[in-house]
Amino acid sequence: MSDDLVERVGTGSSSVLRIEENGINVIAENERKGHPRDLFWPWFGANVSVLGLSYGSFVLGFGISFVQAVIVGAIGVIFSFWLCGVIATAGKRGSAPTMVLSRAAYGVRGNRLPSAISWLLCVGWETALTVIAVLATSTVFVRLGWGGGDGVKVVAILVIATLIIGGGVMGFDLIMRMQAIITVVTGVLTVVFIALTVKHISWHVVSHVHAGTFQETLGALVFIMTGFGLGWVNVAADYSRYLPRSASSRAVVWWTTFGSSIAPLVLLGFGLLLAGSSSSLSGKVGADPVGALANLLPTWFLVPFVIVAILGLVGGAVLDIYSSGLALLSAGLKIPRYAAAGVDGVIMLIGTIYIVFEKQNFLYQFEGFLSTVGVLIAAWCGVFLGDLLLRKKNYVDVDLFMSSGRYGDLRLVPIATTIISSFIGWGLVTNSAASWLTWQGYLLKLFGLGGKTGAWQYANLGVIVALALSFVLTILLTRREVVREEALA
Repeated sequence: MSDDLVERVGTGSSSVLRIEENGINVIAENERKGHPRDLFWPWFGANVSVLGLSYGSFVLGFGISFVQAVIVGAIGVIFSFWLCGVIATAGKRGSAPTMVLSRAAYGVRGNRLPSAISWLLCVGWETALTVIAVLATSTVFVRLGWGGGDGVKVVAILVIATLIIGGGVMGFDLIMRMQAIITVVTGVLTVVFIALTVKHISWHVVSHVHAGTFQETLGALVFIMTGFGLGWVNVAADYSRYLPRSASSRAVVWWTTFGSSIAPLVLLGFGLLLAGSSSSLSGKVGADPVGALANLLPTWFLVPFVIVAILGLVGGAVLDIYSSGLALLSAGLKIPRYAAAGVDGVIMLIGTIYIVFEKQNFLYQFEGFLSTVGVLIAAWCGVFLGDLLLRKKNYVDVDLFMSSGRYGDLRLVPIATTIISSFIGWGLVTNSAASWLTWQGYLLKLFGLGGKTGAWQYANLGVIVALALSFVLTILLTRREVVREEALA
């Protein structure tokens, strides 16, 4: 069987205890299964991480009040995950991974650009989640008096990496089963965590946190969008592609949005109360986002806390490594899906070892990486959403894999739109905490926004601009081309 044919049709089905053989191919009709409600499990499991509690400290760090933080938190979480829900409908309509369906907008080879961006974001996230899990384990072991030195970190890396890489290599069915288990275990233990730490909340202190400016509030909103839903839009169709094409699109949007939003809303809200009650806790979260929370717990709950922390972070990382492998294949690498997941796992492992043992204060560097790649993903997301909105028919399977098909080879308008939107977006964000990104923000002064040290420096305006601009340009400039494509027999 030729490589092109394998890419189009795959090589077989999968089961929980068998390595998934489907790659970036269109899922065969007899393999499409389940209901939109099944999407609740992977999305809830990937976002129930106690890291969501730490976002309370991050958000208040923008200098806004508790009330402002609650409002922007709710808007940012729900809207950004709603975007994931909309993109997930493309998986149901095309039965292929997100970065393959993106070829309809960019062309078969032209889509290698967003595929590479998607791969970079996924690898960055899976590495960061692994690092946070290792640091949390080390911190808890110190509290228990069991030592938290290099030996503990090495063992933690091996255990956590094995879970993540194993899930990514095995594939869809095992991931869905893992996420269901993670959902139940982490959900229950998180409730216990909240019950044990609620006594640390001081409403009097929280309610007197000073309100921030509009720019600071906007910056917090965009940060939440980038840290939550915009970090998943590039993979949102990967887990809906197994659904029958007759499944309700509204149900796909609802279950994706609901499943992914409910845990972050609760965790962020409680995290805001904890962070607003203790400036000391907020400071410690910056160095060890999850481990710092262990200091609030009684000794007897520290082991369960490690379990909930690791499982929650693994839940997100497993989805990332699975999708990063698919993105790598979509970018043109000709290897089996499980091998691509393995390659990404090795990269994740190397990155984790370097950060844990060599790099200090990695979180600030990661925030800079997140907003930088976030602009690129926002620019892609606008193009994809615009293209999806224009299409009234399902994708034509075979043409997603043929440069000579209706979607073409290189579509210059979407590519140029992504590049221009990203250039403008980078010009409207700053990253002073990451020295290698200080070149950004070059348009803030030109646009009359006070330059890199003005009131708009931390507003993260570039992410919203990149998303909106690419969406509008796609609607205006590609409508005629999409109509022509769908008129073809």
